[in-house]
Amino acid sequence: MDDFMFRALVAGLGVALITGPLGAFVVWRRMAYFGDTLAHSALLGVALGFLLEVNINLAIILVCITLALVLVGLQYQRRLASDTLLGILSHSALSLGLIVLALLETVRIDLMGYLFGDILAVTVNDICWIYGGGIVAMVLLVWLWRPLLSITVHEELAQVEGVPVVPVRLAFMLLIALVIAVAMKVVGILLITSLLIIPAATARRFAQTPEQMALLASLVGCLSVSGGLFGSLQWDLPAGPAVVVAAAILFFIAVCWRKA
Repeated sequence: MDDFMFRALVAGLGVALITGPLGAFVVWRRMAYFGDTLAHSALLGVALGFLLEVNINLAIILVCITLALVLVGLQYQRRLASDTLLGILSHSALSLGLIVLALLETVRIDLMGYLFGDILAVTVNDICWIYGGGIVAMVLLVWLWRPLLSITVHEELAQVEGVPVVPVRLAFMLLIALVIAVAMKVVGILLITSLLIIPAATARRFAQTPEQMALLASLVGCLSVSGGLFGSLQWDLPAGPAVVVAAAILFFIAVCWRKA
């Protein structure tokens, strides 16, 4: 195996291991559109990172956190529905990011790589970011597992039982932002939410407990990464989209399997 393919596989598996459990909560809490909004805002983080000459991953995390806080503040006003707010913030952040990138005339940027991923070009530094951020995200998710599960099942009851609902919700948003920042290199800004949703949706058809679903989602994600990279190598396909297509194929196989 070539070095670049080995690095791509290591990076992809690292992302799949953390997006599986996190994606389970995204599916349970019906937050797919929220994940899309944060993913689109990541392009603004990329643009600001180049503009201010700071670390791209840190810029993405800060922009995603800021957008999440703005969304929470707007939701409390209850003047617009959540899906309307998400649509406004998502497309505004994406468009603003494209405008800022267009203004950076002295910087050459591989926009397609950021939008659709460039997993075959990951470096050792990228892998360190993925596994470092993934370990932090996994530790936080294990710490938040019970309270997050409680507010997912019944938010009002969890609040009565003393679960700090708002801090837990904000911490979960922070986790999504962190994972989007470290996973962007694998499947890109426009496709990262699919790696959160599709493996978790596939695992949901077989899991009996929340813990089983989280583990199965990670396994499906790992199979998707491996299958997508194999297809990319075998048929010269774009690697990031190939990973997503592999995940979709596994989902439809699972649907047919359960019907049979």
